[in-house]
Amino acid sequence: MHPRLCLVAACAAILLSASPAHADCATSAFTVTNFKVTPNPQLNRISLKGDLVNQCSTPAAAQIRIIAKDGSGKVIESEDGWPAGTANIPPSGSVSFDLGPMFRFNPDMSSFSVAIVSVRQW
Repeated sequence: MHPRLCLVAACAAILLSASPAHADCATSAFTVTNFKVTPNPQLNRISLKGDLVNQCSTPAAAQIRIIAKDGSGKVIESEDGWPAGTANIPPSGSVSFDLGPMFRFNPDMSSFSVAIVSVRQW
């Protein structure tokens, strides 16, 4: 093998072994804490606040889905949102959100669920 080719291969091997692995974070590495529903029927609005926490080892962002159901369990409305927008949340960091403005208030809304639906790095 040509000496220059060996040098290039050796440098590439060193650079690859020295760079950290950036595995994609899974949805299970994010959690929503402090989720609180506050209806305001007088103003025909609802607040759906919480904190999205990144438990990945790298900065990343997550998309969440909030589902509103009536008393019989029928889905009334479902909305997806990126609480951090197009910014990454640092490892062990969090961002507060309120997806309430995305919803049309309905007095039949009786239960809400929130889930992490996708993760990406910006």
